[in-house]
Amino acid sequence: MAADDFKIETQPADKGVVLVTINGYLDAHTFERLEQTIAELFNKNQYNLVVDLSGVEYISSAGAGVFIHALNEAHEHKGNIVLMKPTPNVREVFDLLGLTLFFQIVDDRAAALANF
Repeated sequence: MAADDFKIETQPADKGVVLVTINGYLDAHTFERLEQTIAELFNKNQYNLVVDLSGVEYISSAGAGVFIHALNEAHEHKGNIVLMKPTPNVREVFDLLGLTLFFQIVDDRAAALANF
């Protein structure tokens, strides 16, 4: 999959939360775009994020690392990041890396927003 096929969209949700929707492969070629998007949100003092992973077919350790760094920074500013609808492949990587211990992972928007 080409980096051109990687898409990130952001939109406001309820309770001051921003919904970040990712589609494509989140890997060494694309993780910087996600880092940049999250940094832009944080620069606007938007530290509560729901990340929709239902369109992410693959995630590398570089991609997962973005979430680890972002969660730490969000927590420093009394925010949170909730992961929503990871595909089985992505969920497996999070399980293997032990990230399911640190992130709330939910199946729908209502459950995600309930964490804020």
